[in-house]
Amino acid sequence: MQKEKIVQTTDHIAQRDMYFNRELSWLRFNTRVLNEAKNTKLPLLERLKFLAIYSTNLDEFYMIRVAGLQRLFANGVIESGADKLSPLEQLTEIREYINREKHEVESLYNDIKKSLAKEKLIVRNFDDLDTNTKQEMYKYFKNYLYPIIVPIVVDSVHPFPHLNNLSFGIALLLKNKETNEVKYGMVRISRVLKRFVRVNHDSFVLTESIVGEFAGEIFEGYETIAYIPFRVTRNADMEIEEDEADDFIVLMSEGLRARKKGEVVRLEVGITNKEAEYHKLLAFINSQLNIPKEDIYEYRVPLGFNTFWELVGLKEYAYLTLPHYVAKVLPPLESALNIFDTIEKGDILLFHPYESFDSVVEFIQQAAKDPDVLSIRMTLYRVGRNSPIVKALTEAAENKQVTVLVELKARFDEENNLHWAKALESAGAHVIYGVPTLKVHAKIALVIRKNGDKLQEYVHLSSGNYNAQTAKIYTDVSLLTANPSFAKDAVKFFHSLSTGSSKQARLDTLYTAPIQIKEKLLKLIADETIHKEQGKIILKANACVDIDVINALYKASQAGVKIDLIIRGVCCLKPGVKGLSENICVYSIVGKYLEHARIYYFKHAKESIYFASADIMPRNLERRVELLTPALEKNIAEKLMQILTLQLNDTLQRYELRSDGEYYKVPPKDGGLSSQDAWERMTNQIHNANKKVNEKMKRLVTRMMGES
Repeated sequence: MQKEKIVQTTDHIAQRDMYFNRELSWLRFNTRVLNEAKNTKLPLLERLKFLAIYSTNLDEFYMIRVAGLQRLFANGVIESGADKLSPLEQLTEIREYINREKHEVESLYNDIKKSLAKEKLIVRNFDDLDTNTKQEMYKYFKNYLYPIIVPIVVDSVHPFPHLNNLSFGIALLLKNKETNEVKYGMVRISRVLKRFVRVNHDSFVLTESIVGEFAGEIFEGYETIAYIPFRVTRNADMEIEEDEADDFIVLMSEGLRARKKGEVVRLEVGITNKEAEYHKLLAFINSQLNIPKEDIYEYRVPLGFNTFWELVGLKEYAYLTLPHYVAKVLPPLESALNIFDTIEKGDILLFHPYESFDSVVEFIQQAAKDPDVLSIRMTLYRVGRNSPIVKALTEAAENKQVTVLVELKARFDEENNLHWAKALESAGAHVIYGVPTLKVHAKIALVIRKNGDKLQEYVHLSSGNYNAQTAKIYTDVSLLTANPSFAKDAVKFFHSLSTGSSKQARLDTLYTAPIQIKEKLLKLIADETIHKEQGKIILKANACVDIDVINALYKASQAGVKIDLIIRGVCCLKPGVKGLSENICVYSIVGKYLEHARIYYFKHAKESIYFASADIMPRNLERRVELLTPALEKNIAEKLMQILTLQLNDTLQRYELRSDGEYYKVPPKDGGLSSQDAWERMTNQIHNANKKVNEKMKRLVTRMMGES
């Protein structure tokens, strides 16, 4: 009866009107990132940092999402996604959106640049320099740029060269000094070069403007008439046909090489004041690359803001960034001499980056050195460079059983992971190179240790990667536990990875994708739906895309369940639609830390709150190996709930999604609350209070020793 009622209430809504388009939702997320660059309350280099993040995000969006749509369109696909938009309709809307925002980006950059100049951090073009400084730049060009850059005159003998993904170059219009014959040339600017050249204590010049000015030195016998910088973006989505490969490592290496040569999907060009020459140069570039004009973006500002991290990281301008927060080690780990003894006393939940990732590193390092530890098993997805965890694992492999699954298909980290996999294998570790047809995205470590005449297992579970660098800027939750239920499942989980049976493995306390997590989430939503107006669901994730989960949430909303979604990025669910989702609110928090934790709450469930490595997306729930962890201890559940509650009360960094697809900043109350700043303050208070207690104890011990 209830099912019939729900069907009747949605009959008036066409299917394509029930969901937001995934790609357009992502663009709105990147706009929220751009809004942080507009925030004049932030220090100037923080604003520039968000402009760099916005640019980097857009690069990846074009390399993967737009490239995929272009391929669908080329293959004649009529529609894709639950919203039923065709690839061409999506491409058209994406191009219009980016072009509209492009003018905002240009204006914003010029505004930040002007404000930085007042702080004695000046970005100049070569033309803006005085005569003496130009002579200094000529010396720099001859000594540092001339030997490295690669010049090419494009003619029948010298074809247009291949340009790697995101490579930067300069196209030149050249005139032969003797014959006046006009030719085209180009210069590839290597990534090993700095983007900004310091000309004095407060001024920086763009490298491409120096190269452009002195190009005549490279092309002997030619005069430079005009030049323009340009940048290409290629399809970077590797398709790996695992079934056809005897050696997956070889196949992955070939895939990485192929990525650099994928088809060009975007061309960015810097506009010059010489209009006629500019159009000739643009036509020349495109005659070689053959890009549709809709995917050519012309800018009157420097290309590739992702390189502006060079300026953000300048130490002498640190006062133009936010104060650096130092992550804290809190009780009971702060005074733990033996981390295993501490974990045995009870589960410990860490909230990074407020609580230090060093505790996780220490967990692996102590395991590597402890003579009683027999085995260490881990999954590695994105570990970063110079990883202290990988270093500890390689050392442990000399005298312990070390098993590591290294996910070689972790997008944009494949090359780094391939390096670590080989290093671990050389050290004697047993390395599992992923699971056929699935990507292993679960984050778990298992340590097995002798404890008297018994074996004791210790488990680490996390929503985030084993990456010490990203752990400083991503918010994630992780659990250290010796709970036998978790340990039993951890052993079974690693056995399933070793045997390739991840598609069949079912766990008892943990839940794994691709067969358990979606099933569990749908059941939890359905069970909460029974409670109608008394029901409550809170889901925090990076994305909400899975249509089955969205439809289940719609049904729960129609039954009266109150639902809050904290979705940082893409959200295809439409909140606040009459007869469909009136009881659903969707929020997004964008701040100095990247919200990355996935936390799921169901008021009436036996275990009411969980954290996961998985987002609410088909790829996570159906095509990846993931883990969903219930909070079994009361203090763990309370801390996870505290995170959700604080974020739902954020009035400085929280946006609300409306049914029209637009995000609106939640108005501040009583001066406003930033959940990220509040967690920093709370963590500091706990740390300082514990420090005072420890100091008091030390004084007491010293006094007692003196009296004795």
